[in-house]
Amino acid sequence: MPNDHLLAMRSITKHFPGVRALDQVDFDLRQGEVHVLVGENGAGKSTLIKILSGAYRMDAGTILIDDKPVSIGKPSDAADLGIFTIYQEIMLVPPLTVAENIFLGELQTRAGAVNWKEVHRQSRELLDKLGAAQISVNARLKDLGVAQQQLVAIARALRRQTRILIMDEPTSSLTPSEIGQLFDTIRSLKTHGVAVIYISHRLEEIKQIGDRITVMRDGRVIGTVPAREATTPTIIRMMVGRDVLVEPRACRTQPGEPVLRVEHFSVPGQLHDISLQVHRGEVVGVAGLIGAGRTELARALYGADQGGRGVIYVDGRPVRIRSPYDAIAAGLALVPEDRKVQGIVGVLSVQVNLMLAYGNRHYRGLIDFETDRRITREQIEKLSIRTPTAAKRLLELSGGNQQKVVLARWLCMTLKVLILDEVTRGIDVGAKAEIYKFIDELACAGYGILMISSELPEILTLSDRVLVMHQGRLSGEFSRQDATQERIMLKAIGGDN
Repeated sequence: MPNDHLLAMRSITKHFPGVRALDQVDFDLRQGEVHVLVGENGAGKSTLIKILSGAYRMDAGTILIDDKPVSIGKPSDAADLGIFTIYQEIMLVPPLTVAENIFLGELQTRAGAVNWKEVHRQSRELLDKLGAAQISVNARLKDLGVAQQQLVAIARALRRQTRILIMDEPTSSLTPSEIGQLFDTIRSLKTHGVAVIYISHRLEEIKQIGDRITVMRDGRVIGTVPAREATTPTIIRMMVGRDVLVEPRACRTQPGEPVLRVEHFSVPGQLHDISLQVHRGEVVGVAGLIGAGRTELARALYGADQGGRGVIYVDGRPVRIRSPYDAIAAGLALVPEDRKVQGIVGVLSVQVNLMLAYGNRHYRGLIDFETDRRITREQIEKLSIRTPTAAKRLLELSGGNQQKVVLARWLCMTLKVLILDEVTRGIDVGAKAEIYKFIDELACAGYGILMISSELPEILTLSDRVLVMHQGRLSGEFSRQDATQERIMLKAIGGDN
């Protein structure tokens, strides 16, 4: 790997009101390498990347490319320097074709007409270069999977002569086979001299693809280590400043009576004859590949999606759930998969978000704001939500603290069953450990928990029983003692043990 620095960021400093987001940060990138950037949410990774991509202006510091100082004041400056960012939420236009997205905003015309033959030819060449021969240049982007959309975004970056490619959580919604395809693409980009800044919370994958790993904490760089020498415990200690251990909960005993019982539950075209039980004080994990029907099950049980057929019992009594209001009244709560879209109202305050589901708030027709403030203070303290004030806009908090607010919302209610759908997705290792502990505490308190996760170590760590789904059906069930990653994956792909 070449040793010359393509990019050097020196003493980068950035302040926001009341917060020093970056404090004298140094970061460099070599041509043809993958430099992984990790840290807890709020560590400063996103701020650093936004400065490099032109979304933010730094307060102090120097950026050099090819050892020459450059000025990046807006996104077009970054693009002119060959810097391109692929965000977790891919910034393309779903209704347009693949070719139109690759040339987005840059379609050249002659005498007012676009030379579509040339657009399609160049798009085809770029996709073939990425090993994406299966993607049609005429396909609508919205009809492609997330992995294929990422390849389109990378093709667009290559067309713009990108030298530095920034990838923000690129594998968060990918299957294992799609992750392998993405890594093959990244390795191909390296051979062509493209340098990649790779941001991820998935510690198990960064050693597979990274050459160096830089760890940030509290707006500072803690250290940079070669990926081949880094161990997961070492990276975690650097990220959080302490050892993070997830211990089995001390109160693991025989579960109580069934608090949720589902019999012969189906949704036409999605779910087929599902029967399950969740006992009081039990964590039941739901595993399966993307598209297996796990989220569809969670949303249908909660009444967020219509069409569910079957019988649902809560505390032994049949309930009819046609909407989330019915579910809440029955004692069911859902922490949804897509936190930003379905779980929070980011522009509103921590307090308003936390109190959204709390119904007993009115005194003579008026909202009892004093009770709201008291409950909010209690929940902020109970869940260690890191926020300067309860009036802070929720979107300004880290992903882990946003998720804690969503969890705290349901603790204000009379709750019996908590359905968690990818509750730790996009959350750093420190916040993840805190949420693990909180889930254990809820189970110890007698709640029934149905937990969906794509991370098998998470399923195995927290679950008393594991259910496996495949193509909308339950394909397997394991006790805590019998569950292994191999057995779960075999059932997830439809195989037999």
